[in-house]
Amino acid sequence: MQEIFEKYWINLNEKQQEKLKKFLEIFMEKNSQINLSAIREKDDIILKHFVDSMILTKFVDLKWKVLDLWTGWGFPWIPLKIFYGEQIKLSMLDSVRKKLDVIDEFLEKLDLEEDTMTINWRAEELAHNKDFRSKFRFVISRATAYLPTLIEYSLAFIRVDWYLIAYKLDDDNEIEESKKALKAMWWEIERIEKYEINWQKRVLVFIKKIWKTPKKYPRKIWEPKKNPIK
Repeated sequence: MQEIFEKYWINLNEKQQEKLKKFLEIFMEKNSQINLSAIREKDDIILKHFVDSMILTKFVDLKWKVLDLWTGWGFPWIPLKIFYGEQIKLSMLDSVRKKLDVIDEFLEKLDLEEDTMTINWRAEELAHNKDFRSKFRFVISRATAYLPTLIEYSLAFIRVDWYLIAYKLDDDNEIEESKKALKAMWWEIERIEKYEINWQKRVLVFIKKIWKTPKKYPRKIWEPKKNPIK
């Protein structure tokens, strides 16, 4: 495992390595039972899930309150929680209860429950809840929605001057199509970091919130997906 991480200049201490090895075992066992991922070979899981999740550590130092939007069986956030430990207070949001049940099981077995919370709710509704609106420094989302849609779902959760970080494939058209949504909601793309996993070009898009979110956003359930701003 460490050899694979070193190829991507990700340095792990002994405690982090042991925790990731345990997560790998737990994930592979659960994947054999309920088909969490089509990626099943050990080295492929390490590379395409673990390394891809933790590549973010090369570009930003995450601190304080962080929200993982549509958490995807714990990626990227279980590997990132293992890396950052007490430095972050992590919330993982998804509307699918069975997915969060699996993640809760992972967190318990890995002893990562402290400062970590799973939330079973729709993002469009939770973003209008005063206990969650403008409460996070970072929202992270890996390989989820079309970027203009993701921007609308994410923006209300984040405090002014902080970030949405989107893990995406390297697609200039999708970036271009997001600009109208960014302008409407007072965001800007601050930077794009490019990397490759197995020769597949990927990017981390850092989008900064520069003004308060208009009260009407996000729109009603399904509207950001059906009619994205573009």
